[in-house]
Amino acid sequence: SAFHCKVYTCCIQHFTVRSTPVVFGAIQNPGDLQLQEKAWNAVCPLVAKLKRFYEFSLRLENALRSLLEALTSPPYAPMQHLEREQALAKQFAEILHFTLSFDELKWNPDVVQTHLSLLQLEAENEVNNEMANRMSLFYAEATPMLKTLSNATTKFVSENKTLPIEDTTDCLSTMACVCRVMLETPEYRCRFTNTDTMLFCMRVMVGVIILYDHVHPVGAFAKTSKIDMKGCIKVLKEQPSNSVEGLLNALRYTTRHLNDDSTSKQIRALLQ
Repeated sequence: SAFHCKVYTCCIQHFTVRSTPVVFGAIQNPGDLQLQEKAWNAVCPLVAKLKRFYEFSLRLENALRSLLEALTSPPYAPMQHLEREQALAKQFAEILHFTLSFDELKWNPDVVQTHLSLLQLEAENEVNNEMANRMSLFYAEATPMLKTLSNATTKFVSENKTLPIEDTTDCLSTMACVCRVMLETPEYRCRFTNTDTMLFCMRVMVGVIILYDHVHPVGAFAKTSKIDMKGCIKVLKEQPSNSVEGLLNALRYTTRHLNDDSTSKQIRALLQ
């Protein structure tokens, strides 16, 4: 059926299916019931996994908006919020860390599959046509989790018209500044016990930069931006390329204002 073909295609695009020839054969021979059954059994666990990821992105979206509300609400300034509510700021950072980690793993199914158990569910009971369409749109994004959070931040700003946009952008730029200072200052860096902590700070820094760039009218790369983009890019490029190439690509391809006329040639050159 058309539904079966949609499910097969979605799984082929987003997972390495060991029985790919069987799946392609099922698409090409819809009347072969035995081949259909083999292909269906191969993709059912993957459909459940794709759905699980997608539903988790919706939970992250709601969590992010709740955290933004808590970290930007009057009467405190963004810096005061971050100082008073450090646990909430840490949760915000954890979400960004996971988001960029997930998107880096999206195209490495072997790694993803080692972290999540298979859900032995029947695909037709798990995903209807409407859900399949929404999942397809979600996974069509190069960085689906990050796109979800960018949209959530933009929606938060547009729905809270009485809240000055600066309250949100200042919260994001402050977090970016804290991460950059921790990464570039030897006194702080020497306290990191392992490379995972470094990577955590870099992912959070890149995450808040991207969110800032999506909601600020002129973005993160303009001269008037409150984020030191040259410093942030420099600290990334000082790290081993294999650990930061995905983060640099996120800045290159998931921001909104990099190619604006207001972005200096120096910053563009740094990201080439």
